[in-house]
Amino acid sequence: MRVVLDGETESLTERIIGAGYEVFNALGQGFVESVYKKAFVHELRERLLDVGQEVPFDVRYKGHSVGTYYADLVVESRVIVELKVAEAIAQPHVKQVINYLRASTMPVGLLFNFGTPGLTFRRVLP
Repeated sequence: MRVVLDGETESLTERIIGAGYEVFNALGQGFVESVYKKAFVHELRERLLDVGQEVPFDVRYKGHSVGTYYADLVVESRVIVELKVAEAIAQPHVKQVINYLRASTMPVGLLFNFGTPGLTFRRVLP
């Protein structure tokens, strides 16, 4: 089944991706994840977007809470943003975001990698 985003959510993801490029263009490659996270939050707020950091989501199994995960960023209560500093976006990173989407019921996640010579990102749908 192919998930299609509504126009408003699609526009929001484009704004977030633009912010990611702005951060990467200013900082480049080589910092730790926390530096990019702080810069990303600053950039998103400059763009007048509501951003939550380390937002907790309850993981449920058969009606029982079995854990909590913390999304790096949640933008406008609709998009999960996960940041990495790695050699490449790997399948475990994508699966992590898919699991976050399932637990949160949000429609889309964006996975950014600041660990390569050029910014890489991936839009992730549940």
